[in-house]
Amino acid sequence: MEQKSPFCDQPNQGGRKYYIETFGCQMNVRDSETAAGLLETLGFSRGSDKETADLILFNTCCVRDHAEKRVFGNIGALKELKDEKPNLIIGVFGCMMQQQEVAEKLYKRFPFVDIAFGTNLLSRLPGFVESAESGSRTLAVDEQNIQIEDDLPSIRTGKINAFVNINYGCDNFCTYCIVPYVRGRERSREMTAVVEEANKLVSEGYSEITLLGQNVNSYGKDLPDASFAKLLSEVSKVEGLKRIRFMTSHPKDLTDEMIAAMATLPNVCHHVHLPMQSGSNEILAKMNRKYTRERYLEIVEKLHAAMPDVELTTDIIVGFPGETEEDFLQTLDLVERVGFASAFTFKYSPRKGTRAATMEDQVPDVIKRERLHRLNELQERKSRENNEKYVGVTGVVHVEDCDMRNEPVCYGKFPNFKMVYFAGTPELVGSYVPLTITNVRKNSLYGKIAEKE
Repeated sequence: MEQKSPFCDQPNQGGRKYYIETFGCQMNVRDSETAAGLLETLGFSRGSDKETADLILFNTCCVRDHAEKRVFGNIGALKELKDEKPNLIIGVFGCMMQQQEVAEKLYKRFPFVDIAFGTNLLSRLPGFVESAESGSRTLAVDEQNIQIEDDLPSIRTGKINAFVNINYGCDNFCTYCIVPYVRGRERSREMTAVVEEANKLVSEGYSEITLLGQNVNSYGKDLPDASFAKLLSEVSKVEGLKRIRFMTSHPKDLTDEMIAAMATLPNVCHHVHLPMQSGSNEILAKMNRKYTRERYLEIVEKLHAAMPDVELTTDIIVGFPGETEEDFLQTLDLVERVGFASAFTFKYSPRKGTRAATMEDQVPDVIKRERLHRLNELQERKSRENNEKYVGVTGVVHVEDCDMRNEPVCYGKFPNFKMVYFAGTPELVGSYVPLTITNVRKNSLYGKIAEKE
């Protein structure tokens, strides 16, 4: 799930300002929150834009090629600003900087960049900033076997939902994916540390959290007597925690124990982001996904049997090396059968350093585009069908925000991740409001505040 998010909401006034721009997944957003906390220990406060900032940080993603291109473009655009403000500190960190060749290329191409460092060296950011202030440049690509640090400061950006890391890295080595090479091997946080963070967040006013990991289902494999189901059970006991979400789940590690925990723990939300990637067994094997379409359907059936209201979202890649028309039709068939609420769909793009990048039978881009169009048409229909079943349904949304620019519209999610828009006012933000769905427009649900019986 890729996103771009600037750290600029409600900036503080006075003193030196920082501005952080984040590319990539929720894990990167969480890292940027830690970077902000570290910068504020140095006396910086959050700024509202790059032009007035004294320090600009880019938190990078390397999962897809276009994210890298955007980062390079954004950095290049800062040369003029750096010329005008020679004391401006510019830094780049994150997954892209974990690749030695890419980091060195950036460092040489943009001599006005002061700091470039890899994923696991975030705790050293204050020292890198102090070096930059003394006129020294830093290029630090980290080793991957790094101890988890639980006590780093953070500045949370979520208004009503807070991200909580539960594990880092990935051991799956899907042939198309660069993540294991830049995030390192799987490392789980101690269960007590996760529970302590959840308790702290509740004390700060949060009642909803999202547990994060490249593969949350593999949590605890490196710990004694721990599993994701057990973690859900422990976190669910935190008093005042009304909703627990999580992402992302790998199908091969989704257990009956986890399904039972989701079904029985009252504050665990009934939503699973379950990347399918392909509906062809041959392509799934080439991807090294370690499950079949039949196993995927079995998991889906178990989820629906345990939780009839569960919603599933997914990731799908088209045009993987060797994908035939028949392979693609099997993907369409699986999408039709499952009926995802929504899907993130992508054309395959080779990432240097992955096995898939060197595979034969690369699919021409014109075919990738055509298949992506067909897939998106199908998913749009399935999303609308999914939404239409909610008309007349009443549920509780956790109100996230309100847009007062034209007609006042607020929005929030049902427990199963369905977003609902309704007429409301800003004082509702953060509250739990019962809504009845009245209509569907394109892929969105619209409702009204339910009348009290």
